[in-house]
Amino acid sequence: MRNDTRELIDTLYDKEPFHVKETTLNQKSSVNSKAKYKIFDQDEFTRGREVLGELIVHGMIASGGTDVDWLVEHNGSFIVLEFKGFHNDKITIPKGQMIAYENLHEKLNQVTKCYLYIIGCDESEFSNPDSKIWIFGMNQWKNGGVPKNITDIYDDKVQNNKYIVYREYMEEISVEILRKIIDSHWKEFES
Repeated sequence: MRNDTRELIDTLYDKEPFHVKETTLNQKSSVNSKAKYKIFDQDEFTRGREVLGELIVHGMIASGGTDVDWLVEHNGSFIVLEFKGFHNDKITIPKGQMIAYENLHEKLNQVTKCYLYIIGCDESEFSNPDSKIWIFGMNQWKNGGVPKNITDIYDDKVQNNKYIVYREYMEEISVEILRKIIDSHWKEFES
């Protein structure tokens, strides 16, 4: 009965739960939890980001830019991940950044496949497959499964330039499940 109720709620809110094929879930955990990629020169990485920070200056008409935390391309299809830290059980997403993500997702899906996820983190250890994170997909956002709050329901201070997303509207999963979601998309892109 619980699954029927959950499916009804998900259907009403057009929420797409993060289903990974049963065969994928039953697979052994990641063979090696050692990171595949590392930043070899932390100072150079930091300096590169600082240099870009000086590109847009006071007096210019243009405002600052936004970044993409993780973009994976495989056979012309894409997985985009944006990581946000929780503060008081909520994350904030600048409106401009979300507009960019909405348009990126829409345009890429017109010509290929694109999965875009917003991931909320506490003190998550990505080296620990059991570490908990919270996630929602762009389809959930576009279909109203995640409320588009611009004011904090617990604080009447207006935050009109950012969206506020509460943890309760995100799905709790483990790092290992996120890895399986990414791998399932990768396999989908190969067909």
